Amino acid sequence: MAASLLRRDKKATAAHLKADLNRTDNSSGLRQLQELLDNVLNPEKPPSDTEALDWCKYLLAGGDGFEEFCKTVRSYDNATLCGLVWTANFVAYRCRTCGISPCMSLCAECFNNGDHTGHDFNMFRSQAGGACDCGDSNVMRESGFCRRHRLKTGENVPSVPNDLLLMSEMVLPRFIISIIQYLRDGYTEPESATDRDLQKVLQQLEPQISFLEDLTKMGGAMRTVLTKILTNQQIFKELSMGQEENLYAKRNYEKYLSALKNSGLVSVEEKGSAGAGAGAADSPAGAGALSLLGATAAASPDEENKEEDQDGGQCVGQRKRVKLSSSTKDPSIMDSLKHKCFLEELLFWTIKYEFPQKMVTFLLNMLPDQDYKITFTKTFVQHYAFIMKTLMKSHESDTMSNRIVHISVQLFSNEELARHVTEECQLLDIMVTVLLYMMESCLIKSELQDEENNRHVVVNCGEALLKNNTYWPLVSDFINILSHQSVAKRFLEDHSLLMLWMSFVSFFQGMNLNKRELNEHVEFESQTYYAAFAAELEACAQPMWGLLTHCKVKETQEYTKTVVRYCLETLQIWFDAISFVDEPAPNQVTFHLPLHRYYAMFLSKAVKCQGLDLDSLLPDQEMLMKIMVHPLQIQASLSEIHSNMWVRNGLQIKGQAMTYVQSHFCNSMIDPDIFLLQVCASRLDPDYFISSVFERFKVVDLLTMASQHQNTVLDAEQERPMLEGALTFLVILCSLRIHMGMTDDEILRAEMVSQLCMNDRTHSSLLDLIPENPNPKSGIVPGSCSFEEMLSAVADFKAPVFEPGGSMQQGMYTPKAEVWEKEFDPIMVILRTVYRRDVQSAMDRYSAFLKQSGIHTGNPWPPYKERTPLHPCYRGLVRLLHCKTLHIVIFTLLYKIWMDHQNMSEHVLCMVLYLVELGLDNNMQEDKEDEEPCIEEHCHDSWFPGTSLLSNLHHVINFVRVRVPETAPEVERKRERERERERETPPSTSAETSSFGQSSRRLTGNWRENLREAQLFSLVAERRRKFQEIINRSNHEASQSVRPKSSSRWHPPGSPPQMVTEILEIRESMLSLLVKLHQKLSAKQNSLSAGWLEEADPARHSHGDGITAIERILAKAASRSRHSKRCLQEICGRVCPPVPPKKNSPGDKKSMDKEERRQRARERQQKLLAEFASRQKSFMETAMDVESPEAEAAMDVGSAEPLESEVLYDCVICGQSGPSTEDRPTGLVVLLQASSVLGHRCRSDEAKRLPTSDEERIFPEDTCGATNDVRLALMQRYFIDSSCLQAVSIGWDGGVYVQTCGHTLHIDCHKSYMESLRNDQVLQGFSVDKGEFTCPLCRQFANSVLPCKPGRGTEAGAWHTLSNKSPATLVKEVENLQDELGIFPTESNLTKEMESVIKDIKNATQKKYMDYGKNPGSPDNDFLFMYSVARTNLELELVHRGGNLCSGGASAAAKRSCLNQLFHVLAMHMRLYSIDSAYNPWTRLTQITQNREPEYGDEDRPEVPMLFRDVPSLLIIFVLTMPQPLRKEHFTCIVKVLYTLQYTQALAALSVKFSPEERLAWSNTGAAKKNMPNSEKSWETLLSHVISELTKAKCTYESRSEESMLSSSVWSPQSIEFTLQQFCLPFLRLSCLLQHHLYGDNLPGCPLEEEFSLLISCLGLLPGPTQSSSSMSSSAACLEWNVGAFELLSQWCSELISLAGTPSQQAMTLLVQDPQWTAPHLLQLPDNYNTIFQYYHRKSCSVCNKTPKDPALCLVCGAFVCLKGLCCKQQGICECVLHSQHCGAATGIFLLINASVIIIIRGHRFCLWGSVYLDAHGEEDRDLRRGKPLFLCEERYRVLEQQWVSHTFDHINKRWGPHYNGL
Repeated sequence: MAASLLRRDKKATAAHLKADLNRTDNSSGLRQLQELLDNVLNPEKPPSDTEALDWCKYLLAGGDGFEEFCKTVRSYDNATLCGLVWTANFVAYRCRTCGISPCMSLCAECFNNGDHTGHDFNMFRSQAGGACDCGDSNVMRESGFCRRHRLKTGENVPSVPNDLLLMSEMVLPRFIISIIQYLRDGYTEPESATDRDLQKVLQQLEPQISFLEDLTKMGGAMRTVLTKILTNQQIFKELSMGQEENLYAKRNYEKYLSALKNSGLVSVEEKGSAGAGAGAADSPAGAGALSLLGATAAASPDEENKEEDQDGGQCVGQRKRVKLSSSTKDPSIMDSLKHKCFLEELLFWTIKYEFPQKMVTFLLNMLPDQDYKITFTKTFVQHYAFIMKTLMKSHESDTMSNRIVHISVQLFSNEELARHVTEECQLLDIMVTVLLYMMESCLIKSELQDEENNRHVVVNCGEALLKNNTYWPLVSDFINILSHQSVAKRFLEDHSLLMLWMSFVSFFQGMNLNKRELNEHVEFESQTYYAAFAAELEACAQPMWGLLTHCKVKETQEYTKTVVRYCLETLQIWFDAISFVDEPAPNQVTFHLPLHRYYAMFLSKAVKCQGLDLDSLLPDQEMLMKIMVHPLQIQASLSEIHSNMWVRNGLQIKGQAMTYVQSHFCNSMIDPDIFLLQVCASRLDPDYFISSVFERFKVVDLLTMASQHQNTVLDAEQERPMLEGALTFLVILCSLRIHMGMTDDEILRAEMVSQLCMNDRTHSSLLDLIPENPNPKSGIVPGSCSFEEMLSAVADFKAPVFEPGGSMQQGMYTPKAEVWEKEFDPIMVILRTVYRRDVQSAMDRYSAFLKQSGIHTGNPWPPYKERTPLHPCYRGLVRLLHCKTLHIVIFTLLYKIWMDHQNMSEHVLCMVLYLVELGLDNNMQEDKEDEEPCIEEHCHDSWFPGTSLLSNLHHVINFVRVRVPETAPEVERKRERERERERETPPSTSAETSSFGQSSRRLTGNWRENLREAQLFSLVAERRRKFQEIINRSNHEASQSVRPKSSSRWHPPGSPPQMVTEILEIRESMLSLLVKLHQKLSAKQNSLSAGWLEEADPARHSHGDGITAIERILAKAASRSRHSKRCLQEICGRVCPPVPPKKNSPGDKKSMDKEERRQRARERQQKLLAEFASRQKSFMETAMDVESPEAEAAMDVGSAEPLESEVLYDCVICGQSGPSTEDRPTGLVVLLQASSVLGHRCRSDEAKRLPTSDEERIFPEDTCGATNDVRLALMQRYFIDSSCLQAVSIGWDGGVYVQTCGHTLHIDCHKSYMESLRNDQVLQGFSVDKGEFTCPLCRQFANSVLPCKPGRGTEAGAWHTLSNKSPATLVKEVENLQDELGIFPTESNLTKEMESVIKDIKNATQKKYMDYGKNPGSPDNDFLFMYSVARTNLELELVHRGGNLCSGGASAAAKRSCLNQLFHVLAMHMRLYSIDSAYNPWTRLTQITQNREPEYGDEDRPEVPMLFRDVPSLLIIFVLTMPQPLRKEHFTCIVKVLYTLQYTQALAALSVKFSPEERLAWSNTGAAKKNMPNSEKSWETLLSHVISELTKAKCTYESRSEESMLSSSVWSPQSIEFTLQQFCLPFLRLSCLLQHHLYGDNLPGCPLEEEFSLLISCLGLLPGPTQSSSSMSSSAACLEWNVGAFELLSQWCSELISLAGTPSQQAMTLLVQDPQWTAPHLLQLPDNYNTIFQYYHRKSCSVCNKTPKDPALCLVCGAFVCLKGLCCKQQGICECVLHSQHCGAATGIFLLINASVIIIIRGHRFCLWGSVYLDAHGEEDRDLRRGKPLFLCEERYRVLEQQWVSHTFDHINKRWGPHYNGL
């Protein structure tokens, strides 16, 4: 039966079966169909057999054609969503204004059809693929839908007729199971097969899967059918196993079952061994949380398996894998999968085959079907664990990650769906469990703190899983679903989940531990820190920010409390696991403390947004002390790293320090750390905290009053930076308010100001530099100030400017003046700088501003900035500033600075003063002013009476006891006066052992009593004492704990000098020290007068240097306390008399001497500088002479005064000056390059537009190059070749342009220079082998040397004088000169060089641009090329002058013009060719030949008639072939004669434009005037003569009649005169320019309309002085006929008439020529870049018909080419390079469509030029990374065009590289 069906025609069979199945009794039809399908879809056939597919297509269509069937089904499409699926690299759009989910994206079509004007959108290149969300109101606002999906066109589609899809429902299940069977069959486990090739299986299935994909594109109706089939469990049951008797199907099914076996997270073998774990898993919905680190979840104890938990806690350290004992709520997460429908099995195989693109696209294409979407999402979640397990094993994890996210982002961005699967399928549990499972594979023992007994495990950052970011799909899904409020709430309410999550976070706590290398440099620098920072940011911080966004209001207080509770619990577990007591281990640091940061950020949110009381969330003091240690350790390590203490760990440790503060990380790392330290500081004892800080920063030993000390932990050069670091940290700690009271707007403003102060920033870099939280940049948060508003409030926009060097600036934002004045905050800048140089940069900019605005001229100090008030919760922070320990440190440092002790610096003083000022501004007891200091009763020490800074400021300290080495100066001085001193000193003296930290040294008996109190003020001891008090240990331990435990105190080898205790007499208070420092800084003895305070005003002193700062502080102190004011007045009064203070203090004497010494040093320095300046000046003067030698003046062709002497040239290599001689010629450094700029000129002034639709085109036929080619080709068809080659110029395309920088060198010097370059191995941007080099003086690019001719400069003297010979004599002389034979010059070095330059010129362009003759390489050809080089250079100079000579003057490049030398070289070369006198055009111009019969040579072709010849070409030929130098009178004679020819051509061309009637009329009026005198100088008579002559040849006017009829304009005498002048102008301009270069005549400027009369008078065409000053001087008046005008005209015309009968009459069109061209332009580009991008980025290439990967556009001619495309390669050269050779003679300007940048190809090199499209903020967007709308920047485009026209790409652009023909 089936066999017979198979043989029949498919279409007929399908129709027959469909009819059968439509009957009510369809059993026979069914049977037939099944049999047929059994046969067709036999899985044992190879899948590559297409027969089966064809059958399916016909069967589905049921007798129609498949195409019509598709059309019909599409007409029933009821979809309201777009759902277009795309793969990687597709260009899509994202609009933040319309998006609800941040992942929202639109296809280009929906985006362009929607209205997004003014929205915040960008275009992006899809990384992983995606789908269009248009029409889906869950993901985007309806206002953003496109027209098609807004109208919901799908809803009113008629319902589908029953029989249409009947066959599909029957056939497709069989088709799908056949695909599945192939997949089962082809799969092999990775372990079993060596040649496992899944790709092959997939390739064979390609057509089948593509067919499924096509079905989904038929629209909603077909998708509904497919959904039914894919989700129907009954069909799956029937088909999945296959029939009983079918052996193949059975085997196939078994393969599938074995593949399923290992699909659980825990494989079958591990299950058995899990033992008790499995038992716990079976408990009903067990609440067994993952028992990691012995953490027990808060669950009912009876269900908890106790021993299991303890066991779990024990085994962590020993075993690498922490076992997942009992899963979360649902044991099924761990189990193998079970499938119930096709969809599930299809997804399973998709995963097994590692997500083949086609399968992914098919599964996603189905998503617009709502039922499918829900089922598929559940299936995806069910397979989630399996997906991740597969991902971990995959070799192609990158590709696979992209494909997974491609799917998951479509499912989880939808809040409805996400909530649904969270509730029904435990999505959150699955994700957290899988994350734990993933990380478990790479845990190692932590070595933090206690290396041996550490029980904590951390992830190993060296593992591939972390290094390659394999976890990102999982984490990104997790972050995605946490962005939905409903899901996040479930997460925060589920305590066991939170516990699991915290244990996950603790895996990252303390990872990537750094140990300081103390001996040798580390051998191998590990780069694991990238992985570590990425992991903390992505896996810990991002989910944290996600959760925090849902904890913003009072109602969510409970969530925060829970998280904080678990954080603290986990932290406590962590401290125990690493066995931490109170001291951190030395020389270790980890930058990763995610648990601390979670705790900090939730605390901050609780206080800021939820109104919780801080104390309710804080642990006890002991815990706070522990929590503070590690963040503080990081701050100290930052300082150590910057002090080069970690240099032996390599560069990577610097990298870590930078990353920690870098903009993408700072708000998740350093900010929470500092906030946490602020919280600890506000709650702990301030003395304890301050001493901890100095101890951690290792500067305790430095804080002594003694001038010498021993530091056991720091080298001398590290002390200063570490002290600066400690003080700066304290300032930051006390003044930073980011989490302590600033609003989000204030934070944004502060961040923005600090970034702008460092440098001007572009908009995008500013966006990038400002942390994302708390201010998300995408989407507008209601109620907060947007980024843009804030930016315009603090900054001014500087539009992009151009520098003449060609380097292009971007649009920048720069801080407004009032920002510098009021808001510049150096502290914020220090906190946010990645590089230390940025702090300096900010200060430099600040001082520049102060200078400019006249506020302060000196070297300013960082300004002090008032702070936002603290949030009441954190008021305790102020106690730091009011504690005795800090005051002692401040006092000590002020004293040390005043005494000039070593290692003090301005920065130290600056920070000390900052702390004092902060203390004054944040007073503890504002209520009562403490006049008399109150003495606290338990004050152990006699330093200061209380803790208030105000009262302590004026407290005088008399004596201090210090420990110094025996060798110290203090000991020496003391010896002689020891006795009396001891009697004087009462026992109550203030005493200090600033042996802070050296308390370990035991002192002898009698001292011990006196020192008992002082001892307490060793910082370390003090800190320990507080710590002991808090922990309440026994006294016994307390007395021991004074001995440092840490092993960091090693004693350097060699016995250090013995320490002794000395007593110093101080008698100062902080106030008096400040006053003395003021004197010291201002270098005046009495800098502050007693009455100074009265007029002091703190506000005035906001900007300035240290002096201002001290004045400001003193003024503040005086205004806050009357007592301070009195003390100050006393001090100032005491200081006033100019006696040196206190003779007994040697320190003072020392500082006095110092002052004098300094003064003298300054004077010496001034003297030296002055001397240096005068030397420099004289040097500059001599150097300047070198720069502008006489040689240049001589070369400056504009110099008019005749120079009789020989020209001297300077050689820039050997520096000698001399003439250029035959033997040792000098040459000009020149760059020869082929150019087609002239050829691209057009007639119209408008530049051509770039086509941006299929209708627009560019026609290249009307360009100058094309026109001239056509003209030459036409001539060569009808005239003798040799005369054709002298009748035109070539070089419009590919002509050689010569330019010079104006420097000269000896040619032999140049040769040795080239040799040295050749041997220089440094990679240059040019190729020495091709003769390229850079000018040794100005480094301009060059590739040849043009020899200068010996002798005088410009032709001078006799050559200039005009003799009064008659025109006839001159004509004769010219003729004789032409007949002189070329004298072959004698062989010399000069001629050799000239020949080699000619060779260089020929090599500069391609062969095709030189050979236009019939026989290539012939002398005629050479001759043509030579004179065309001269023509090209003259024409280009005209173009550079703006196309006319109105501007006059020597050309801008006159100094750099090498035309004179070039003519000489060319002339010398061309003299070798003599013109055969029979063909000499001169005779035909100046004599009436007795009707010479046209002699046809061998080639039966006439010569080119005179009227067809190009006059400027003739001029150049004559000048170059006559003996040099040419007399000026001869030159003028030639110009006069040629002008008559040019004029006649103008008349002839004009006459052709007339209509026949006009021609008759003009002919008659002219004929009437023929007999008047001077008729030869009237255009009317000449015109009528030309018309009457030319009418003899019928063909002249006939062919043109149609065209002339169209031009309806009437010709007036004025318009005719104007036209004739315009026709002659190009010739006159060229002659004038040539004369300027040959004879050095000046070119006077003039207005445009007078150009003609100016030129003719310059050229001497007008006999007398210019009679007609009227702007329209008659053009005919300048004619000077040598022989009868009418005879000559008749002769020239007769040459044409003789062509009449011959085939050559076709050439008559040559009579109409128009020598005028407008300036060359690049194409006109559209204003919006999107116009170009949308049209071209998907356009297919005309050569290979593929869409290029990197499409490019030629901006000169609009050609569309493949950049780097191998498809269009020819002879190993890629298309852009080929096109540049063809279109621009090796210069190409290409716009790269996908990158918006322009590249320039010049010969064998290329460079990136930049972009001419900028966004609204004046920035480029290279590679369209940001995808913002771009607009054409006219200025940039003009600069590009100007560089192209002036051929200066090589000089202006610096970064060139070879392209190896690969572009």
